[in-house]
Amino acid sequence: MTDRRLSRRDLFRLGLAAGPASLLASCGWDGGPHLAPKLHAVSKVNDWVGEKLFLSADRLAPQYPRSQRTAPRDFPAYSISHPLPVVADPAAWALEVKGLVAQPQRLTLAMIQALPRVTYTVKHHCVEGWTAIATWTGAPLAAVVAMAQPTDAARYIRFDSFDHGYFNGWDLKSAMHPQSILAYAWNDRPLTPAHGAPLRVYAPIKLGYKLTKFLTAMTFTAERPGGYWENQGYPWLGGV
Repeated sequence: MTDRRLSRRDLFRLGLAAGPASLLASCGWDGGPHLAPKLHAVSKVNDWVGEKLFLSADRLAPQYPRSQRTAPRDFPAYSISHPLPVVADPAAWALEVKGLVAQPQRLTLAMIQALPRVTYTVKHHCVEGWTAIATWTGAPLAAVVAMAQPTDAARYIRFDSFDHGYFNGWDLKSAMHPQSILAYAWNDRPLTPAHGAPLRVYAPIKLGYKLTKFLTAMTFTAERPGGYWENQGYPWLGGV
């Protein structure tokens, strides 16, 4: 008899984990002044279920052969800014790592590329319903966390970008997942603006809106950050 333990996706289909909040938020409606608080409460339950029951270092997203990669023209590009934002001076760009840490960092792209390298070919999941397979290369988020030495009070990381103020936050457990990376290459080539150059957050365990592009800063916090879409009602954890 085969193992029939429910996956997170199974629970989404059953409506036990997704709830109405994420569905209504993705349609741009928050339920109005009377229903909105209840929908946001359901969303918090979803996040708790995802973080406590499904998020595990042993639970890895499946990998695919490079032959199954989606054609580049069929992998949508997305940004808040139009046209796509481009870093003004690539030579001057650096990632600021700050907040509740013992060792703040200012990391150039060369410094990040010198860290241990992770490469995988995985499926990207968008909240709008489409998926695409691509190869991503980057440095483990866990390596940067270790360099910064977060204090005991640090529980979250806020990611900021130069894409019209786009930001969101992760819990530290998500950041330490072995498939969570700071990506600087896509399909074996350096990132382009279409996919968040020069650096973006990436993890196949998260929906696309959690994978901040055009990264400028990582700030360790005690309080849970909001987010560009999360503040409009999207689920905070954004797990797949």
